[in-house]
Amino acid sequence: MLPFRNRFGRARWTPLLGLLLIAACGRLPWQPEPKHTRTMDPEAPAADAPTEPAPPLPSLADHPNLRRNSVQLAGCARRLGLDKPLRELADASNFGNRLRKDAWGRELPHRPQLIVLHETVTALDGTLAHFQRYHANDDDQSSYHRLVGIDGTVIEVVPDGKRAFGAGQAAFGDFMLYSRPGRSPSVNNVALHISLVSPPDGRGDGDAHSGYTSAQYRALAGQVLLWQAAYGLPLARLTTHEAIDRSRTRSDPRSFSWAHFLEEHDAAARLCGWKNLTALL
Repeated sequence: MLPFRNRFGRARWTPLLGLLLIAACGRLPWQPEPKHTRTMDPEAPAADAPTEPAPPLPSLADHPNLRRNSVQLAGCARRLGLDKPLRELADASNFGNRLRKDAWGRELPHRPQLIVLHETVTALDGTLAHFQRYHANDDDQSSYHRLVGIDGTVIEVVPDGKRAFGAGQAAFGDFMLYSRPGRSPSVNNVALHISLVSPPDGRGDGDAHSGYTSAQYRALAGQVLLWQAAYGLPLARLTTHEAIDRSRTRSDPRSFSWAHFLEEHDAAARLCGWKNLTALL
């Protein structure tokens, strides 16, 4: 809204325009823009205790024998060239804390226990711009923990200790979590989400595309191995967005070569001396 000008060319605000500005903007002209306030976490329990009976609370087996200590992890990361990932953190509206309790007061599984593969479908810059933009609408809130660029660059978008909004209605076999009544089942509370940047011919809804680069498979395999060692995850805990999706609308990562991935994963495990992490269980 532009100010009126008097006959001398100087800008002046009329009382009426001032009132209109305050009504439209919710603040005085000299006050700073308000900071974004976080909307309610879409998966967080509501304040009121539910009247519905609690659903079953599932669990996944722990494998502490597969974990490595911080010194071993750092050494492996250096060998794999993954010790210094780029950090392009998402806006706080696009991720949350790992939930410790559900609406019924029960402790929820919240340690990373699952790795989910995705693809972006959009270019890297557009994907990062979406994640770093404030989104008030739950349907627009999304993120992954890591992105893998076409050149193999690994980018941290959400820290491992936080809950990325990588999957909607989802289950890993019969494992699914309900944090509160009215919410779809989810695995985000225990998932680590990693996404491959799609090639240029995969920027759409086609069934397939030309596939991912060798650099992407190498970086992906290394990051998966490091996560396995950090959290004690057998290779059977690696899955895809398509496999866990219960809305039957997701098919990523399309054109993914498991043979190529497993070859790179085996090479990474041998380089770090962690052959037992190549076994399914």
